[in-house]
Amino acid sequence: MNHRAIMMILKPLSLQSSSRYAPSISTIGLNSSPQNPSSVFSRLYWSETIAETTVDNGDVETVFRIVSSASSTRNLKQSLKSSGVFLSNDLIDKVLKRVRFSHGNPFQALAFFNYTNKRKGFYHTPFSLDTMLYILGRSRRFDQIWELLVDMRRKDQSLISPRSVQVVLGRIAKVCSVKQTVESFRKFKKLVPEFDTACFNALLRTLCQEKSMRDARNVYHSLKHYFRPDLRTFNILLSGWKSAEEAEGFFDEMREMGVEPDVVSYNCLIDVYCKGREIERAYKVIDKMRGEQISPDVISYTSIIGGLGLVGQPDKARDVLKEMKEYGCYPDVAAYNAAIRNFCIANRLGDADGLMDEMVGKGLSPNATTYNLFFRCFYWSNDLGRSWGLYQRMKKTGCLPNTQSCMFLTRLFRRQEKVEMALELWNDMVEKGFGSYILVSDVLFDMLCDMGKLVEVEKCCLQMIEKGHKPSNVSFRRIKVLMELADKHEALQNLTEKMAMFGPSTQVQERAENMVEISDLESLPC
Repeated sequence: MNHRAIMMILKPLSLQSSSRYAPSISTIGLNSSPQNPSSVFSRLYWSETIAETTVDNGDVETVFRIVSSASSTRNLKQSLKSSGVFLSNDLIDKVLKRVRFSHGNPFQALAFFNYTNKRKGFYHTPFSLDTMLYILGRSRRFDQIWELLVDMRRKDQSLISPRSVQVVLGRIAKVCSVKQTVESFRKFKKLVPEFDTACFNALLRTLCQEKSMRDARNVYHSLKHYFRPDLRTFNILLSGWKSAEEAEGFFDEMREMGVEPDVVSYNCLIDVYCKGREIERAYKVIDKMRGEQISPDVISYTSIIGGLGLVGQPDKARDVLKEMKEYGCYPDVAAYNAAIRNFCIANRLGDADGLMDEMVGKGLSPNATTYNLFFRCFYWSNDLGRSWGLYQRMKKTGCLPNTQSCMFLTRLFRRQEKVEMALELWNDMVEKGFGSYILVSDVLFDMLCDMGKLVEVEKCCLQMIEKGHKPSNVSFRRIKVLMELADKHEALQNLTEKMAMFGPSTQVQERAENMVEISDLESLPC
């Protein structure tokens, strides 16, 4: 593709978008459509509260610390009453958000949610409910999820939205089979105000994200007669295909049903072609979009940038990144990440680092995904020094690592037996609330046990339990054996008692089967 060809696709855009189309569970929103008189009152109540109350960050911190440090539900209630802080909807939203992103204790969070929910005349916001569902789901407390949903249905059913469906199903699908996920979906028929296409779309998006496109396709064909597929339905199904032929098939079915594609639909098709290294076909889609008066946006060009990298043309991809700005389409962080990834794949880290500096110069902040592109390179080259330096840079700029960042670092620490670095990362996780304790702890505890650091592994294990997260059975068994051999019976007894809070086993067993046949789905009543 020559310079002129690139310029041909970069025409002025009337439609701009700086965000991605497919909102993840992390972008929980509000559903404000009332369904009954009590819900109207609740909407007025929390809307009025949010409008008239300015929440002090100090109050949020006070309540968050009470929730995080409470030793019992009774202690939690007493501390909240004596704090003198007014528990408005806005404050509760912010506290639960803090609990979620700090990987806080789910039991204490639920006690706080239930305590505020029982106040006379009080109604939670949809944001609070969905955040609470996410916190419980992450800890696999599925029994509590269904109990909470039943309680909320009695008090204000309209708070349970399609977003709630996606939050719950997303956590269930991580540890259960497709059949179990669909069975859970059916439970919502008695919980949501309307069991409609929006709920169906939530199920399909969950399967696309957590299972496979094959699973999503089978469920779609099995249940589409019970729901009326809309544009969002097809956009969800188009978004995850790796096969151009199958994506085109859904595109044709979409038109046959009278559903006209939009920029999201075309972007999905462009993405499939680019991932399949069919760049010329992707450019033809862009031409077709313009013929239908649909302007390509930043996502369209991000796919092109990624596709050019896959065919070994990172410099041409960088040209697209530069030239699109001249035509009114400005790159976002994801577009820069795509270009940086190309240079990382080509092992041209100097060019990748230069683009990262350019991002900052343009006022864009590199995110965890940006840093992970470099962490991956440093991990495979066994470059501990540059990995550690990059982590320090993240801390300095205020960018919190995600689970992938922590895993790259922790595995590198284990490989080179760097206990102090590993413990510094772990303590940062505990203090600032980033990363998955469960995944990182498996690697960390394994290293500490290998090196005989029983005092350190005991401390880390207790920190994890205090946050409400259960160490894996494999890790705990190994710690137990080593403590018995070292005659640390008192410490082991303490750990065992702490672990008792999680019960004898997790509430949902993982099924080996991840694929459900169409006949199995059709046998389940809708």
